[in-house]
Amino acid sequence: MTTHANISRRAAIAAIGAIGAGAVLAQGAARPTTVRLGYQKSSTLIALLKVQGTLEKQLAPLNATLSWHEFTSGLPLLEALNLDNLDISADVADTVPVFAQAAGADLTFVAQEAPSPAAQAILVREDSPLKSVADLKGKKVGFAKAAGAHYLLIAALEKAGLSFKDIDPAYLTPADGRAAFERGAIDAWAVWDPFLAAAQRQAKVRVLADGTGIASYQRYYLASTKFAKARADVLRVVYAELEKTGKWVKQNPKEAAALLSPVWGLDAATIEQANARRSYAVRPVLAEALTEQQRIADAFFAEKLLPRKINALDVALFQPGLKS
Repeated sequence: MTTHANISRRAAIAAIGAIGAGAVLAQGAARPTTVRLGYQKSSTLIALLKVQGTLEKQLAPLNATLSWHEFTSGLPLLEALNLDNLDISADVADTVPVFAQAAGADLTFVAQEAPSPAAQAILVREDSPLKSVADLKGKKVGFAKAAGAHYLLIAALEKAGLSFKDIDPAYLTPADGRAAFERGAIDAWAVWDPFLAAAQRQAKVRVLADGTGIASYQRYYLASTKFAKARADVLRVVYAELEKTGKWVKQNPKEAAALLSPVWGLDAATIEQANARRSYAVRPVLAEALTEQQRIADAFFAEKLLPRKINALDVALFQPGLKS
């Protein structure tokens, strides 16, 4: 029996070849292109490439230049991608593409960072009477909508025998969340690195739960499918530089933290702590690796936070090793 899932799987796998092998421009010099790249503060590898000017140098032979666009979190970043205001998105948490898919975005998954479950957590103040996730019932919890921390909260509540409806949610950007948390306007705060590390080092906080055993927290790099089909050569360069930079960060933690410190406005020790919890292992996205994406989508749909049910395989996958 042929199921919708099987059809979607075949379509996704077929898209790998279409994008990786048949999507490059015809032989000869590529037309001049300004590549619009969106990123956020937690986009570590892209931030390092930006400060070093690496991508500009590598893309110059392809007749491509870069324009940089910073966002407060992943959801507005992918909304811009969906509206054709961006070509490439730096890493966003695994939850974010689910919301973009539900909004009808035509996405191509370019790369994935291996899981980093401890790089996001639910925090309370050190003197809080809350001792476990179960104690969040009826409490006000701040987090960024559609961020990885949003799914962490849903998954942690479910594990504790609660549902999302059992809390009072407050949708806040990381900066607003930190301010609300410190003045006591929210009882708990779900957030990710480097904001998590900054709070741990600069304020008196406790971790109620991180993603260990609950949410893998894989981060994805994406492109509009239109751009992926037109400039697979650019995506191959971006992928290769991300892979190299990810390895460099793990091998040179102090040097990486020193480079990021003036960019992020955080001390190097805080950045090093945050980076220690991220895998930065960049790898291709395979259809069989999207199983957790489906669990995330189903969880948000069950809580009536997604407008429609989606199939996580209904996306295109870029294969960096294929050449035209």
